[in-house]
Amino acid sequence: MLYTGVTSDLQRRVWQYRFDRGSEHTAKYRIHNLVWFEETDDVSVAIVKEKQIKTWRRQWKMNLVEFENPQRLDLANDWYG
Repeated sequence: MLYTGVTSDLQRRVWQYRFDRGSEHTAKYRIHNLVWFEETDDVSVAIVKEKQIKTWRRQWKMNLVEFENPQRLDLANDWYG
């Protein structure tokens, strides 16, 4: 499963998902790993990108992840000790 979202505090949001405090969807499907993210200072740009990605086919999303992170490593693996 993949989850796409916008946040102003990525570390806090990843922590919430990792410990099943983020959303019912991420808890139900045990979505705990951060495999891709993109940063911007403009929230309107982030929202447009989120909406765009949410319309994509699953394979397109996987291609995006695998282009930047071919092994799908958890990019937040060492954030919480």
